[in-house]
Amino acid sequence: MQSKKNIFAIIGSAGKNSSNVKLVQKIAALTSDVFTINIFEGLSTLPHFDPALSIENTPQIIVDLRNAIQQADGVIICTPEYVFSIPAGLKNAIEWCVSTTVFSKKPVGLITASASGLKGHEELKLIMQTIETIFTGETTLLVHGIKGKVDAHGNITDKATNDAIQNFATAFAKLVDDVADKYQA
Repeated sequence: MQSKKNIFAIIGSAGKNSSNVKLVQKIAALTSDVFTINIFEGLSTLPHFDPALSIENTPQIIVDLRNAIQQADGVIICTPEYVFSIPAGLKNAIEWCVSTTVFSKKPVGLITASASGLKGHEELKLIMQTIETIFTGETTLLVHGIKGKVDAHGNITDKATNDAIQNFATAFAKLVDDVADKYQA
């Protein structure tokens, strides 16, 4: 029996009960037979990026974040769009990792769920491509109008969105397996 893959999830929203959290919880439920998804809850506690501390005297919370990403079989980033961009907290977390290779060749699933999300989603894909992650069109998902598609209990109330989340989860599981086969062989 194959063991479950370890997935590290980063939520770009600062809200504890955001629609983005609910989407990742839905993905965790859909993939519970193949993944253990650990949701990072320290985004708002990270210090502001300081290049002088990126290599030496790095804060322990950043070392822990980098280690969690490095040790994960894959990463899911699920974020809203703020002012046509990714949220500052998410960008800050990614910036702390740029001087390392923790994201290099890492399979990622990228979800932008917001009112519009288009520009933020394109920015997220560009950033993740720049730091050499591995993703496909099927492991990226843009969900417009998310607030009207997820209820207070985390249920996805829109059939097209529910189908898209299921397709994303299937494609991401395949990508994680494919990358593991390619780089562990």
